[in-house]
Amino acid sequence: MEILGSTFDDSVFEEARDKVCIPLPSYTAKVCEPEWFCERVTTEDELETQKVFKFRADLAYSRKEYQKSLDDYSTCLSLVPEGNLTIRRDILEGQARCYCYLGMRDQALEVIDKLRKEATNTCHLTCVLNLELTLHRHFGDLSKEVRILQQLVSLHPYNPWHWKSLAGDYLRLFRSHLAVSCSGVCLCGDGREQGGDREGAQTLPEGTAQNSRGGPEQLVEDGEHRSGLDLVQQDIAGIHRTREWISTAVQDQCKERERAWLQACMCFIRTRLLLRMLRVQQSSFVLQRNREALQEVEEALECLEPKEAMLQLITEAMGRDLVAERMREDSQDGESLAGLCISDFEERWYNSVESAVLQARSE
Repeated sequence: MEILGSTFDDSVFEEARDKVCIPLPSYTAKVCEPEWFCERVTTEDELETQKVFKFRADLAYSRKEYQKSLDDYSTCLSLVPEGNLTIRRDILEGQARCYCYLGMRDQALEVIDKLRKEATNTCHLTCVLNLELTLHRHFGDLSKEVRILQQLVSLHPYNPWHWKSLAGDYLRLFRSHLAVSCSGVCLCGDGREQGGDREGAQTLPEGTAQNSRGGPEQLVEDGEHRSGLDLVQQDIAGIHRTREWISTAVQDQCKERERAWLQACMCFIRTRLLLRMLRVQQSSFVLQRNREALQEVEEALECLEPKEAMLQLITEAMGRDLVAERMREDSQDGESLAGLCISDFEERWYNSVESAVLQARSE
């Protein structure tokens, strides 16, 4: 049919056909009693049995019954097919957490290593790194905790919370170095070294004046073979070696303290830059959390007391890649690990900031 130059299908004007109503089968929802899975297993269905042990393990873990949870996770894992990688990862992670809270660190690391080998994309790898981070935090291994956070910020360079956690760890390192410096070896007013504690004397290098004497009896025995001049020269040489050793130790401690200070500053500044960029897109409790985090960052920087010129220098270095278009292009969520290259934290971040600081100081 053609009306006013427009063509219509004749079927449009036909009477509607009678629709045949097909009755739907009745559906009765299954009603489960609370903690139904804690009852005795009566089914022979492996999938149903697998669910039962998985639910039991999760419940025991929530109640902090870690040994019972570990046993149920192990039973469940034996029922999961090799090809069901999603459930396997979930159960293996539960096992690793149980091992962690049971104090079985080596077993937890073995499970984490297995999860790392089975990871196929960046989301899997992120979960493994977060799990390993939890393990090192539980056992108080700060150096390994820092190493894992470095990998996380390198994998997700625009995640402010990873940067904030890393900044907090560097701040702890700086304070620990500062505490050692305050309680360690210091110089007296006349230039003589004075140990901060008595234990430090036990770590002196061999051959020093303190370690060369074995008491009056040893001194008498030595006197039978050595002249008084030899003993005096030996004591003087031991004192010089002690002074050199103390001086080297103090210098190394100062370098480590300055390094931790700079790393803490750059991570806090990076966190502040990212939080400020995200603030315009946030609202409600998310925005409130952002504001609280920014306040914590400002307070930490006040404690670190970087000079204005240093603050500006680090801000420029840590904000060079913060461009909206580039941030979208560099998103790696869910990408395959094949060909993925995680840049080294030292090379990408610290070395560039350190060289810029050294250049500014030379000028």
